Amino acid sequence: MTLDFKEFLIIDLILALLVLVIIFIIIGIKLIKTISKVDKTLEVIDDKLTKTDGVFNVFEKTGSFVDQISDKVILLITNLINKFINKRKGNDLDE
Repeated sequence: MTLDFKEFLIIDLILALLVLVIIFIIIGIKLIKTISKVDKTLEVIDDKLTKTDGVFNVFEKTGSFVDQISDKVILLITNLINKFINKRKGNDLDE
């Protein structure tokens, strides 16, 4: 029983396909493990971010409060300067 060239190529192709299938199965298993590790890492990061959201909210509210106070102070100073300028203009017109 001798193998001719065509039969030899067919056997080689079948063996190569089996090796490729085994390699793809191993790569698939490793990818599944990697994806599960990434998922766990993302869950930990998400938990930590939700814990820090409260701190950022405090900073945002404090910044907003300071902004409102500074706007009111600037408005008050601007009104005082305008009153002083208007008084001076009124005195200049009277003279």
